[in-house]
Amino acid sequence: MNQDLLDDPRITAIGLLVETYAGLSARFAEQYEEHGLSPVEFEVLTRLARSPSHQLRMTDLAAQTSLSTSGVTRVVDRLERNSLIRRRACPSDRRSMHAVITQAGLDRLTETLPGHLEIIERWFTGLLEPAALDNLLGALRTVRDAVHPEATAGAAGVDVPKPGPQK
Repeated sequence: MNQDLLDDPRITAIGLLVETYAGLSARFAEQYEEHGLSPVEFEVLTRLARSPSHQLRMTDLAAQTSLSTSGVTRVVDRLERNSLIRRRACPSDRRSMHAVITQAGLDRLTETLPGHLEIIERWFTGLLEPAALDNLLGALRTVRDAVHPEATAGAAGVDVPKPGPQK
């Protein structure tokens, strides 16, 4: 095999990204468990809490969490059974449902966030100088918008870019 291909910086870049994500995910999962949440439940609650009116259409929630529509339905079912979210009919489209975070969901998230932020500070943002963090955030948004443009679906005032090069 050609050693130049193995030493390609693109392989290093994606490898570092995957290793970083795996390391952070393991630390987060342990902390979420202390609060009775799975990683995907935490993500759903966070996305809803950060969305306008604390709600998203189920299809937008699926797009933002990279879950399938059936996967998001199962998570929403669990969270609804625990009174952390509720479903509400979409007023503009009777075929759609919104997932809405409840006060109990906001309370659980509020209990969980201090530890989550400590992990982020200790193992991610706190390791970077402010300028490096700004550059990293910009670079991650650029890549995210290209590979997962629907990730901002449902956010007020956000235009979802079309995939591929923009003119």
